[in-house]
Amino acid sequence: MLHEFKGWGSSVSCCVSSPALDVVAVGCADGKIHVHNIRYDEEVVTFSHSTRGAVTALSFSTDGQPLLASGGSSGVISIWNLEKRKLQSVVREAHDSSIISLHFLANEPVLMSSSADNSIKMWVFDTTDGDPRLLRFRSGHSAPPLCIRFYANGRHILSAGQDRAFRLFSVIQDQQSRELSQRHVSKRAKKLRVKEEELKLKPVIAFDSGMIFLRELFKCLNVDVSCSRICVLNDLSFINAIEEACTISACGNFAILGTAGGWIERFNLQSGISRGSYLDVSERGSHAHEGEVVGVACDSTNTLMISAGYHGDVKFWDFKGRALKSRWEVGCSLVKIVYHRLNGLLATVADDLVIRLFDAIALRMVRKFEGHTDRITDLCFSEDGKWLLSSSMDGALRIWDVILARQIDAVHVEVSVTALSFSPNVDVLATTHVDQNGVYLWVNQSMFSRGSRIDAYASGKEVVNAKLPSLIAVEGSNAENEDTDKSIVKHSVSKEASTFPAFSQQIPDLVTLSLLPKSQWQSLITLDIIKVRNKPIEPPKKPEKTPFFLPSIPSLSGEILFKPSEPVDGDDSRPDETESDRRKLDIPPTQFLELLQSSSEMKNFSAFTEYIKGLSPSNLDMELRMFQIIDDYQEELETRPEFISIEQLLDYLIHEISSRNNFEFVQAVIRLFLKR
Repeated sequence: MLHEFKGWGSSVSCCVSSPALDVVAVGCADGKIHVHNIRYDEEVVTFSHSTRGAVTALSFSTDGQPLLASGGSSGVISIWNLEKRKLQSVVREAHDSSIISLHFLANEPVLMSSSADNSIKMWVFDTTDGDPRLLRFRSGHSAPPLCIRFYANGRHILSAGQDRAFRLFSVIQDQQSRELSQRHVSKRAKKLRVKEEELKLKPVIAFDSGMIFLRELFKCLNVDVSCSRICVLNDLSFINAIEEACTISACGNFAILGTAGGWIERFNLQSGISRGSYLDVSERGSHAHEGEVVGVACDSTNTLMISAGYHGDVKFWDFKGRALKSRWEVGCSLVKIVYHRLNGLLATVADDLVIRLFDAIALRMVRKFEGHTDRITDLCFSEDGKWLLSSSMDGALRIWDVILARQIDAVHVEVSVTALSFSPNVDVLATTHVDQNGVYLWVNQSMFSRGSRIDAYASGKEVVNAKLPSLIAVEGSNAENEDTDKSIVKHSVSKEASTFPAFSQQIPDLVTLSLLPKSQWQSLITLDIIKVRNKPIEPPKKPEKTPFFLPSIPSLSGEILFKPSEPVDGDDSRPDETESDRRKLDIPPTQFLELLQSSSEMKNFSAFTEYIKGLSPSNLDMELRMFQIIDDYQEELETRPEFISIEQLLDYLIHEISSRNNFEFVQAVIRLFLKR
């Protein structure tokens, strides 16, 4: 410690240095900002936030403007003018939660801000009055999402949660992600002079999506495609916010809604008009169910409508006539139902932690799955209906094979899964977790394995531990969790090694690319043309010579290497050297040759491949040019070093071609080698 400051009567919440030497800004919990000269221990200026709360972030501008940006726990960004020593502008409601970080881009009038509401925003200072303007932003759910579902072809994910937002996430490109439910809320709130919270939707409990036939939709609405999509989304967002269960018919024209009071209503999505209620005259009060409706579903031909009540009754209704056709009694309280339209299977989740599958056409139970030890949170079918995935609060994610009627895999995560959805291509699984604001994607490894999918799995009784990727770096956590991470990785690798083949054998009859930039491997093919084009106009400069009394030898790296001292006459300390040994010492082996030799001895060329992939095209060309045949050797062909190196290189090329790895890069290397 060099010096101890007396403090400012409040706890320090943030501190940042300024472009000026020895000047720092200190933010305190009482809302004050102290610009302090630490060299002389003197206060330069003090600012006070008008809003309550601590100063959580600070940043100085470096583009020449004397500005200091500060963020508070209330989500307000304040801009202070250091020359005039006063407040210049305030961005109210810049974020919905406490501001975590502020940062001015170097030598640019751009301010970046991030907040606990899971958003990052870019503000630019280009207005005449000097106020910042929102340039662009990226945001996600500010509270954990509770419902997710893949949409259309699997490139987008619909999600909703307790943050009163209905969002669309793109799996391919994040720029396509957006919020669908809160459009122009801030503008409307300012116009009506109310808070944004009063205009936002209620939390979305459940939602459903469907692909509508656009030709038929044109006949009904007589509008363009964009308007029809917006109409459907607006209706869904409004309806789902007030109901307990919902579904869209296969034709896309009707929405079936179930309430907590046991009512089931059918609406037309285009007009929003009610098309009748489903009533069971045997129930008291003429409701559809006695108690809460936990789920509704429609078949693929608009013939049946299926509903489930909390008290364990599953009912089948005539979709058009709304008459009750049959009913089942599960025997215990139901929590959730999922219906697969292609195979007509209905999966139910009850309080006894048993998953039951019913055939909606034959009206009988066909499967029963047991294994979860805590409340089941969600389940979904694969697109082909062969797999059923379920999650529970015990942290387990289980995969059931519907045809074989058994569990084929199970994964245990440290944070319990709250919702899941399988992509239509059966290649990606999306999950949400307790107290996690993100949507996690898991790849289906069976899509890349050889042979039968089921044979590639274990018995299904083993549970693999999986750790979620860390979103926040906690200081000291790496050292504490290092042993745990190693054990998890070791367990996962050992199971994958015993279950799945190596990656080089995972895709038979196909090739794997090297993922290198296109210019890197294409430059190997056209290297001669590039050299002619880049030929210098001026002759190269003569390199520096070493002192005449220090004998040196040439090297490939350009470094100066000195010859070893020659033995004195009569000194037998060094062994006798032949002429070939001395010639070998003239040019030392390069790292290229050393890695090639060691990889050839171990029969593992991965290290050598990574090394040559990191070489520039000119360096790789120089290494291949060194494979020259010297004719003045008097040794046998098998013992000549250049032939041994060429043989090792050919073994490597044959190995890479047979394994079909790094296809385009290896082809370019072979072409360059044959040319040299």
